[in-house]
Amino acid sequence: MKKIGILGGGQLGRMLLQAAGNYVVETYVLENDPGCPAAHLCHHFTKGDITDFETVYRFGRQLDAITIEIEAVNVDALEKLESEGVKVYPRPSAIRTIKNKVVQKEFYAAHQIPTSDFVITHTLADLDKHTGFLPAVHKIGEGGYDGKGVTVLDSHHDVAKGFDAPAVLEKKVKIKKEIAMIVAMSNTGETAIYPPAEMVFDPVWNLLDYQLSPANLPEKTLWRAEAIAARVVKELKSPGLFAVELFVDANDEVLVNETAPRVHNSGHHTIEANYSSQYDMLWRIMLDYPLGNTDPILPSAIVNILGAEGYSGNAVYDGLKEVLSIDNVFVHLYGKTQTKPGRKMGHVTIISKDYQDLTYKANKIKHLLKVVSS
Repeated sequence: MKKIGILGGGQLGRMLLQAAGNYVVETYVLENDPGCPAAHLCHHFTKGDITDFETVYRFGRQLDAITIEIEAVNVDALEKLESEGVKVYPRPSAIRTIKNKVVQKEFYAAHQIPTSDFVITHTLADLDKHTGFLPAVHKIGEGGYDGKGVTVLDSHHDVAKGFDAPAVLEKKVKIKKEIAMIVAMSNTGETAIYPPAEMVFDPVWNLLDYQLSPANLPEKTLWRAEAIAARVVKELKSPGLFAVELFVDANDEVLVNETAPRVHNSGHHTIEANYSSQYDMLWRIMLDYPLGNTDPILPSAIVNILGAEGYSGNAVYDGLKEVLSIDNVFVHLYGKTQTKPGRKMGHVTIISKDYQDLTYKANKIKHLLKVVSS
């Protein structure tokens, strides 16, 4: 029986472990919080820091393979483990490229992968020299996640809101649609691509509000997006699962925004809506089985369940019974007992052959289900 570990025990690790139940595999999780969403679903839980070299190395030495559910891991330890024969998904070289937004953006440029125009800044004083490049989006090189570490600079008056650290200054793009494509690559280099998901973001939290999949795209735009997403993964030269986030601009050009080297919130719907979920797919890759079928069973929508504004403490799911009474709705709660404003507490997947029905139910659920505190 293969021993496979996960660095990180959040909701992505939780759903990955739920899919592991279909296979014969011994699972290990490394996470600082023993009450994390994934802790009780693995065979072996280790409390520890996924950014610490010795902790990650000791954890990984006992395993056949290891994967991540967040980029903020100790890549040096993963490189040493890989050199000693432990399979790492994705390869440490891919994680190193992606985890730093400066390196990631330079990777796109080096491989002629279309992306928005950018310059690299190192300090606020450096940023001040590029005010002619504005309006633009400033993204910190390392440490940003879920909209944090990103700020919009419309004019030179906004420079003080930028980052006094290595960062990417990206030219603002007139966005028609934001889409994400999950791409799987096997150990032999075979790829499988999921239909694109269209993402709609919450303007306050800059988190995924709801999404629709498959996205409604002209055929030529879809082909272009598939080709670009596949190119990104092939150039990373690593087996694993990747989420490629793309913009479709006002001229119908497709540009890469960012890539995540792991299962991703834009692929949650695949649990119910696709023949092989993104989580099932990653297990197939790590266990060296054939890639799964990425076709949709039915179109789907996802609504994120976020902690409501003004509530912190023991989580209470107001409206849960009403949501569970709606046909073709699947609720996933992440097992987090404490809520705070904007915290990801779960998601709801809706499946329907009718896109109007999906949008109607997504908006209904958004207003019905609130995470408050007792």
